[in-house]
Amino acid sequence: MALSPSRTGIAPLVLPPSCERALLERFLRAEAMALWAVRAAQTQQLPRHVQTFLQRHETDEQEHLRQFEGMLGTMSQRPATLPTVPSQWEMLAVLLFGYEALGLEFATLLAGIRPDLSDILEDEQVHVGFFEKELRAILAGGETGAQQAREAARTWWKKLPRTVDRYLGDASLAPFRTELRQHILSVIRQRFVALSLLPAEQTNR
Repeated sequence: MALSPSRTGIAPLVLPPSCERALLERFLRAEAMALWAVRAAQTQQLPRHVQTFLQRHETDEQEHLRQFEGMLGTMSQRPATLPTVPSQWEMLAVLLFGYEALGLEFATLLAGIRPDLSDILEDEQVHVGFFEKELRAILAGGETGAQQAREAARTWWKKLPRTVDRYLGDASLAPFRTELRQHILSVIRQRFVALSLLPAEQTNR
């Protein structure tokens, strides 16, 4: 059974206000990465309902980026070309789910400091929930698609610890870095395991 987008059974961490700017910057980075992945995904042959969702999703991400760029007084990175994404929906869905799950964790941390940004947290929960539903359908739809999804999950998972380490590099996060790293990896792992994308005994290193 998949987990609710807002409930994983792991209590959220609450950081002090001194971490606000660092979290804003990290969430901006996560949103920019998700936006370009969503744009790249729309160049692939996808189910119609997925294309429709991704179009709305892109609008959400653009609004978030504008809001956070205004708050920070900076611009997010804009790559010259779209990133390369898998052409198979079964693998692409895992990639997008992973990005959204990571973004949700930073949105949760940020909302703990800035409750006025809870609408962004709600958007992230909707995005994660959509891809969880799609992945449940993929995994129940046949062994070939399920195997492709699990293979993509293993590949993405191997890269996640280093990605999280880069995100947690700000000096203001240093006192909490070890706990934050463990927490983020544990929550995202639980989401992958709950969907049967990863085996329950898999650990993070």
